[in-house]
This record gives sequence, C-alpha cells and structure tokens, in this order.
Amino acid sequence: MAINAYGQNIATNGATPTASNEVADKTALGKDDFMKLLLVELQHQDPTKPTDTEKILTQTSQLASLEASDNTNTALEELSASLSNSQQFSTISAIGKTADLGSDAISHDKGKPTTFEIYFPKDVKDGSVEITDANGKTIKTLDVGTHKAGVYEFTWDGTNNGGTQAGSAVYHVNATYTDSKGDKLKTKLGEYPIEAVRFDKGDTLLKVGLNYVPLNNIKEVY
Repeated sequence: MAINAYGQNIATNGATPTASNEVADKTALGKDDFMKLLLVELQHQDPTKPTDTEKILTQTSQLASLEASDNTNTALEELSASLSNSQQFSTISAIGKTADLGSDAISHDKGKPTTFEIYFPKDVKDGSVEITDANGKTIKTLDVGTHKAGVYEFTWDGTNNGGTQAGSAVYHVNATYTDSKGDKLKTKLGEYPIEAVRFDKGDTLLKVGLNYVPLNNIKEVY
C-alpha cells in the first residue's frame, strides 16, 4: 500500500500535491503581463498609422508606476513579517521576570471546590491565604504551611470560616506570609514568574504558573 507525505493511502487520497502540478492564478495581471501587452500592441500597429509617441510614453509611465507599486507592496510584506518575527522572539527576554495578569479574582460555583495558584517569591516559614468577597469581607482563611519559594496550588472546598457553603460569586485571593528571615511579605493570585515562551500558529504564549496564557492577557512584566 503506497502512502503519501500525509500518511494517507494514495489509492484513495491521491499523491501529495507538489509545486509542479499546482495551478497558477490567472485572474490577476502583473507588470510582466502589461509589458507583453504593450509589446504586442507595438508589434501589430498599423504602419500607416503608428501609435502616438505620447500614448506610448503614457503607457510606459503607467507600467513603471505599476512595477514600483508592486515592489513597494512586496517590501512592506517582507518588513511586516520581519517585524512580527522580531516582536515574537523579543518576548524570550521576558523569561525569568514576573508577569501580572491584572486580576486576583477567581470564579466560584457554590458546592464545588475551586482550585487556584499563588506564587511565593521567597521561602515560606508560615502564612495564610485570604479569600474575600467583592466588599473586602474575609470569607475563608487557608493555612499556607511551610514551602520553598515557588508556585503552589491551593484548593478551596467552598466553605466559609463558619463551615457553610459560600455562594456562587467572584472572590479575591491574597496571601500574607513570613519568610525564612522573619520578614512579613505579601503576594496575590495573578502574579507569576515567566518560565517559558511558546509560539503556536502565530500566537505568543507565556508559561506563568502551571499554565500557558496568551501574551495579550498579561498586563505588566517586571
């Protein structure tokens, strides 16, 4: 059984198309086509009534303008592609810096656990995570424990400090902790180190925390 480059059976799918059997687009005329038309016109002109010199100069000028416009468009397309690639690869320099997604909010559904990630820039001796509502009221306090610096995942079971289920809503997540030197520090959901950059179908994705997010979702890098 013969297989083409896409892993398909040639008997049922045909051979892989190549540049040699692709049909060229004949719906648009280029500068070379206009030059051929001009030469054919001059070739078949009436010897007793030759084409007016001014008309030839006008057509030649139009041809020159068309060629200049075509060259300009080609140069602009190449420049655009170059700038796009340059901008993409310049984001690699952001690896190791901190990205701020611009929000410390989570969406919670009543009766279901909610998982989120928090980045601690320094080692944690002890601390707590506070989940607050839109009015700033503390709904739940979670113990951080002792950790090395890094990104850690927390799961909120959905209950408040009184043991009853919190309603479905948007809540905010912040943390306070003490580092190994005894300094009091703060951090929040939405701030993570940039660990990697990935390019996928023209999109630039940055790995922040345990996930990849589009570059457009990042509000600040520092």
